[in-house]
Formats: sequence, C-alpha cells, structure tokens
Amino acid sequence: MGLVICYSGVPLHVRLRVLTVRAVNSSESSLDSVILKSGGSRLQVLQQVDELLRKGNERGALSLVKDLQGKPRGLQCFGAARQVPQRFYNLDELKLNGINTAAFLSPADITLGSIERNLQLVAVLGGFAAWLAFGFSQLQILYLSLGLLFLWTLDLASFDGGVRNLVLDTIGHNLSQKYHNRVIQHEAGHFLIAYLLGILPKGYTLSSLEALMKEGSFNVQAGTSFVDFEFLDEIATGKISAKMLNRFSCIALAGVATEYLLFGYSEGGLADIDKLDKLLKSLGFTQKKADSQVRWAVLNTILILRRHERARSQLAEAMSSGKSVGCCIDIIERSIDDADV
Repeated sequence: MGLVICYSGVPLHVRLRVLTVRAVNSSESSLDSVILKSGGSRLQVLQQVDELLRKGNERGALSLVKDLQGKPRGLQCFGAARQVPQRFYNLDELKLNGINTAAFLSPADITLGSIERNLQLVAVLGGFAAWLAFGFSQLQILYLSLGLLFLWTLDLASFDGGVRNLVLDTIGHNLSQKYHNRVIQHEAGHFLIAYLLGILPKGYTLSSLEALMKEGSFNVQAGTSFVDFEFLDEIATGKISAKMLNRFSCIALAGVATEYLLFGYSEGGLADIDKLDKLLKSLGFTQKKADSQVRWAVLNTILILRRHERARSQLAEAMSSGKSVGCCIDIIERSIDDADV
C-alpha cells in the first residue's frame, strides 16, 4: 500500500543556538532563508518544517531537517537507524529470525476482497429484484448491464480503478475496525522506516476519500509521500546509488513488514512490492541479485521495526489523530533513546 500529521503540545524547553538555513529554490516555491532565533525549541523548528512542506518547498524543509540532524537536542534519529550488514541471506537465516517470506511477500486483501464480492452479490440480487418489481424487459436489462460495464471500463481507463478503490476503501474503513487499524499501522511503518533511514516524509493520507479531498483526483490512493527529489535526481541520471536503493527497498517493504509483525500476515502492500520489483528489473538485476536485495531489505526492515515497536505504536496513534509531519517526527524522537536507534 506504499499522505497530513499533530503536535503533542508538550513544551520542550530546550535552547538552540541561532540556526540560519539557506533554502534551495524549488520549482514550486523558494525561501531566501529561515532564521530560528535563540530560544526556539525543537518543536518550533519542526513547525517551520511543516510550514515549508505546506508551501511545497521540499528542498528547504529537508535542508532544515539536515541542519538539525545528529545535533544535541536536535534530531538524533533522522537517518540514524542501525542496519544489518548487507550480504546474501538464505531463507533459513530469515526463518531463524521468525520471517516466513512466502507469507510476507504474498499479501492478499481479504477484507476488501470480501466486501467486493458481497457488493457484487447485492448488485445481482438488486437487479433481479428490480426486474421483478418494475417488469424490466430483457432489452432494458441489457442496456443497464452495458451501462454499468461502460462505467467500470471508464474507471479502469481514466482513473486506474480509483472509483472502485474509493468505494471499497470507504466501506472497509466504516465497517471493519480491523481494516481501519491495519491501514494506520501500515502507513506508520512506512513513515517510521523512512525517517530512520534518512528520508523525510512530507505527508500522508489514511483513506482513499481523504486522498481524494486533498489531491482532487481519483488516481491518488491513500499512502505516505516523501521528499524524494534526491531519488528522482538519481533516476534521471540512470544511476542509483546502493545507499539510495537500500533506502527505497526498505521503505517499500515497511508497510507489509508492519502488518506481518502485528498480525502474522499482510493484506495490503502488493502495489509496494510490485514497485520494488519493477525498479529492480529496470536496473537490470538478475533474479539472484534481486532476491538478495529483497531478502536483505526484509530482514533489515523487520529488525528495525521490532527494535522500535513503541515508537511505531505511538506514531500510529498520532497519525490516526491527523497530526502534522513535524509533530510525528517529534514523537519519534521522544520515543526512541538516542543510544538505541
């Protein structure tokens, strides 16, 4: 399933020295400079980050975050996650760490699948009832069926199934608390792993309806978005560094990994896995090399999430309340001990 976020309200009486950050001009907006006067707290700095993200100045926001990275009482966790050595891991090694790759990499959305089948059944029964009640002719039923087929095809062609997804997702959130909670935990996993690996989240949505209201498009699904211009710059050159590929791989699998840890299986995230698979193929990876990359990413992501279960849980609670990106970052920083990143 690889997007809007809160402030805890707990004041951090932490003095920071004067920070002057020269923001880089972006295509959307620019900022000459951001000056944080002495006496500003970390939370106030993160509010500046939120403001930059709202204005579309992703480069400025990332520059501000990097200026605080690793500084005392700054952002100790950004890009500071301890990771496992990168090498080829066989399936037995993953099993020793409690990971069943067959269950992990084959998500199937049972909840939405069940809802869709029930809707189809209701539609058939409703059509039959309408035929009996209103005496529709066979020709009228044919026209109605063709009309529905046309709308379904139009949705697939124009919105990539966005209307269908909107209907199913909205029903799922309203009828299934488990589905609602699963989506929140899934996106919290993406957010947390990205931040700990040094990729700044810029927003999130937890439902297709919320995504539609924010983006105004049926093509946009619920999910977490990131400040990814560095990744796109590397894509444009045709060369992706190992560090960037590792980040992308772990972030892509983070939602699936979170569901796996919480429920023993995952329902969402098939699109995330497909994106990773397509990226590896576009880079010319052999099957063996791709397997090695995926297995390392699975193990690395699972171990990070296990180590920071408390942070993920608190982050999910904040995201369910619609907290801002800056507040979510502050929650991560306060939930993780500096020595245990």
